[in-house]
Amino acid sequence: MQSVSTPKPAAPETPKVNVFVTQTTSEEVGRIVEQLQRMPGLCVAGTATTSEGLDRMIASSTVPMHLLITDVVLGDADVTPVIARAKKLWPDLDVLVYTSHAQDSIVIRAILAGAMGYLLKGDQEDFATSLRLLQGGGSPVSPTVARSVLRAVHNRTVRATPKKVGTPGETGDLSSRETEILTLLAKGMSFAEVGQILSISTHTVTAHVKKIYRKLQVHSRGEAVYEAQCLGLLSGRGPGARL
Repeated sequence: MQSVSTPKPAAPETPKVNVFVTQTTSEEVGRIVEQLQRMPGLCVAGTATTSEGLDRMIASSTVPMHLLITDVVLGDADVTPVIARAKKLWPDLDVLVYTSHAQDSIVIRAILAGAMGYLLKGDQEDFATSLRLLQGGGSPVSPTVARSVLRAVHNRTVRATPKKVGTPGETGDLSSRETEILTLLAKGMSFAEVGQILSISTHTVTAHVKKIYRKLQVHSRGEAVYEAQCLGLLSGRGPGARL
């Protein structure tokens, strides 16, 4: 009796991971895409080099967004509001920030917007390990960035420690003028530029900033902006805001 061999059923294909890449230059995008194309299971579904381009890509994507590799600043535009919109549309989206910006305030804004990984350029040029960690539920983070996060947590913990009640005016909400000044500083303006816009002297701006630092119990512009945002004292910054 002749035996008949039954072909084994083909193994189901592993679903592709749709990856979107945004960097400041097409050369940077190309280098990342080249690495991604060597990694099985990944499909580069879109690229952009501007915040507006990323916004359009998110709004018009015909495939689910699984992974976004992006700089946190494109040109002079803060990308964190766009990241937040992408996360709202695609809640399961993994966002990996790949940037040269390591300022505490920028790092924290990106994390609050939904970034699950934050790598500094030069620290990690091979994405394979980082992407495996990200897709496995981990968070690839450069050591310098980890220090920024720990410092921010420490500062908030210290500020949350009960202190003696100060004299009136030493603590409390910001005045409308102080909020105006801090909002302009958050957009990257100098004290002189703030003074010109508000028709006050640079000396007056400096005096207001000292009061802002005292009220928020901080010691730098970045800390003041971060603390004010956490407290809901500043309105959201638009994509075109300068850093």
